[in-house]
This record gives sequence, structure tokens and C-alpha cells, in this order.
Amino acid sequence: MRQVLLTIGALMALIVLITAGTTPVSPSDRVSAESNVAELLFEAGEAQPDHFLSYDEADVKRGYELIHNGRTRKANGKRSKSISKFYSCTSCHNVQREDPNLTTVDPDARLAYAMDNQLPYLQGSTFWGIVNRETWYNDDYVLKYGDLVKDAEHSLEESIQLCAEYCAQGRRLEAWEINSILAYYWTLQLKVADLDLPDEDLSRLEKARAQGNDEQVIAVLKAAYSQKSPATFSKVPDDKTEGYDYQGRPELGKAIYELSCQHCHKPYGVSDLVLDDAKYSFEWLRKNMTDHSQLSIYHIIREGTYSEKGHKEYMPLYTLEKMPHHQLEDLRSYIEQEASR
Repeated sequence: MRQVLLTIGALMALIVLITAGTTPVSPSDRVSAESNVAELLFEAGEAQPDHFLSYDEADVKRGYELIHNGRTRKANGKRSKSISKFYSCTSCHNVQREDPNLTTVDPDARLAYAMDNQLPYLQGSTFWGIVNRETWYNDDYVLKYGDLVKDAEHSLEESIQLCAEYCAQGRRLEAWEINSILAYYWTLQLKVADLDLPDEDLSRLEKARAQGNDEQVIAVLKAAYSQKSPATFSKVPDDKTEGYDYQGRPELGKAIYELSCQHCHKPYGVSDLVLDDAKYSFEWLRKNMTDHSQLSIYHIIREGTYSEKGHKEYMPLYTLEKMPHHQLEDLRSYIEQEASR
């Protein structure tokens, strides 16, 4: 009898050890795929950012039109002024997801994703998930432009203003326009489903919520996506005849030409320079490949152009995250292939 009691006691002790420190996950602690990442962070004690706001469908509609069309109608029904005579926001930015993995900077994966989904392959980072970031004009934008981007680095509102005034060569926005754009941006915020959390991470997240472990909730969520869009500037190659010493892949260069170059340089596009599929376009690009000017794809992609008196519109540069050296060589190989046909 004593032996049996000892055995039962040992089993009970084992059960206590196994269950010690565990907390049942209630239905309220479950995390839906449609849950907003920001809301989960706020619930865990994360401070709401300065760009957080309440909005309605009318605000979202106006924001959508400002982003896509450059103007909208005010609450009184009157048309607003165009933000820019030259560009809309979507000249340089997508509003869809661009990266299959939100934690990794992988331009090749991004290009493949753009090809699969027929998305423009652009210099600017997507507006999708922009409200979930914590810095904007960061990294080499700060190093190169200094005080010009100082306020925009940690303020989404100021980054919108900077983009409107300088990048789009337009005007400063009114408060209601900023709020409308922010309202639209919040409809593009990250959801839990977007994070592609492994089952074990989702389980950790739900257990942390059940236990009231806010730090763990925040850690799991923030490990699943980047809080900024990294930006690294680069230089043209020392010898443009040799280029960046990569073997170009013309099939990928074709995609870059169509999804990147022709996004702006198409008939009736935002640029005066039209690059079509005629042999002459490719011959012109090849002829200027090694030129020490903006006519060279090396200079235009790595350095962009500057706004000038009488010609305010300009082309932004591509960071290495948006077009690395080997992709530039892919583009070159396609140009040379088509020019030689």
C-alpha cells in the first residue's frame, strides 16, 4: 500500500512540474490572422505613434485619390490643388506588398515577386505597411541630405511633406490632406497573416498574451518584420566599360526594363524621355552606356538627377536595396542583347 501511495505521489509531483508556469490560452488570447499588428502592439503597451489617428471612409477616399491622382475633393466638394505638376506618389511607390519575406532585404526575391505579380520595380519603398515602420528617410539619406531629412527620419508626417515638396517638386500639404493620406495608409497596415509566423511563434505569441507578458508579445511581433526600409547608396563603377564585373542575365534585365524603366519612361509617362521596345531605344542606351553623364544607365541609376531651373522634375537614384550591382548588369545585358539584334 505504501508503495502505491509513493507511486501516486511521484506521478502527481511530475504533473505539477510539467504544468508549472503554464497558463491556459483562452479564446480572447487567440490571435486572428486578420488582427492588426499595430493594435496587438498597442494592447501590449507599445506607445501609439504620432501618425496614429481616427478616420472615416471619406478620409480614406480622399487619401487614396491624393496618393494615386495627386488631388481630390475637399469636404466642401471643391477640388483641391494638385500636389505636383510632375508626379503622383505612385510614380515612385507601390501600394502593395513587395517583399515575400518581411525580415530580409533580398532584391532578387523582390524582383521575382514583382515579376510574378506584375508590380512596378521602383526606387521608393512601398506604402504597404508604412505606418508600421519607425523610421523613414533613414540610413544614407541622412548621411547625404542631413538637415533636409532630419525631421522626416522619425516622422511619417514630415516624410510625406518632404516627398511632396522636394521629391515630387510640388507644394507643402495642408493638415487635412496629411490626415487623409494617413487614413489611407492605415488601411495598408500589416496584419498577422502578413507576418507568415511559424506555428511555434504564433503559439509563443498567444501564450505570452495569456500570461500578460507584454515584452514577449512585442518581441515576437517585431521580430517578424523590419521597422524600416534600409537605404544604402553606391557609386558608378570606376570603369563603365567593365561595369560591376557581374555576368548579366538578360531575361531578368528584360523584367527590370519593363517593370522599372518603362514605368516612367513610356509613352505619355511622367518622363519626357520615352524608352520603348524599338531597336533604336536600345542602341541609344548602349551608345551612352559608358558616357560620363546622366545619359549613362550607371549614372542615372546610381546618382539620379537633380532638379534644375526650368526643369524641376528629376529622377531619384536607386539604392543597393532597390537595385544591386548585379541587377544593373542584368539590365545592361538585356540592352546590349536587344541593340545587337
